[in-house]
Amino acid sequence: MSAHERLDSPVTPLRSDVWAANAAHSSVRYSLQVEAEPDSLCRVLNLFALQFLTPHQVQMQQQDDLLNLEIGVAGLSWHRAELIAQKMRNLICVAQVSVEPLAASRMPLQQAR
Repeated sequence: MSAHERLDSPVTPLRSDVWAANAAHSSVRYSLQVEAEPDSLCRVLNLFALQFLTPHQVQMQQQDDLLNLEIGVAGLSWHRAELIAQKMRNLICVAQVSVEPLAASRMPLQQAR
């Protein structure tokens, strides 16, 4: 599918998770501490881009030599969310990662229906 075709489609379909095909999709929040380097944020966000996922929320704050990140993503099975968290932990710039499910009231409006 080309970039032009993606723009023409009104809703991006959820990417299927073959390891958890019957699992419900939900929203999750990642909390990370990464080194305050120019490419750290790009490295982390690239993990979502490789899965064709777009975070609905990204917050970042620098404290000394670390960046504190909170990233919210919808449309993931818990299995896929954990796999992405493990990939984050494998990045050299990442010091700490935690992932938690978001309550339905904190999900983006288009996902809370």
